[in-house]
Amino acid sequence: MKKTEKVQKLEEVKALLSTAQLVVVTRQSGMSVAESSDLRVQIRAAQARYKVAKNRLVKLAIADTQFSGLAQLLTGPTALAVSEDPVAAAKTIVKFAKSNDKIEVIGGVLNGNVLDAAGIKALAELPSLDELRGKLVGVLQAPAGKVASVLQAPAGQLARVFGAYGNKDAA
Repeated sequence: MKKTEKVQKLEEVKALLSTAQLVVVTRQSGMSVAESSDLRVQIRAAQARYKVAKNRLVKLAIADTQFSGLAQLLTGPTALAVSEDPVAAAKTIVKFAKSNDKIEVIGGVLNGNVLDAAGIKALAELPSLDELRGKLVGVLQAPAGKVASVLQAPAGQLARVFGAYGNKDAA
């Protein structure tokens, strides 16, 4: 690889990491092209990116960044799953690794904190940001709905009493 190509690849990796909150390091061996393509489709669907790059190149790109802790994980055939969402890449990779034994989660970095494989798997079990927002909206709406039903209950009971008296007089 020529020096200009190396510089270009280095800039690509730096650009990939510039907006990332989560980087998951995986070790893959023996994956077919079809399996790799399937993984990339799933990663893209989760709004994340999957990059196979030389370890030396990645080490240069992460030097003096919040992801510098990844250097210790970069040995052997590795790849990076990167996402802006703190859970998306972890969920997708862990789900794929459960059904495919040719890929292994090694660890990662979340907002500057180095996580081991167990930490990434625990992160993958967390609900996504959209799920948390939905739960929060539900929790906030529940008291308002209860107040409305409590306020309507006396008026409904009063209407039933008037209706019963009206039916009694008519009979």
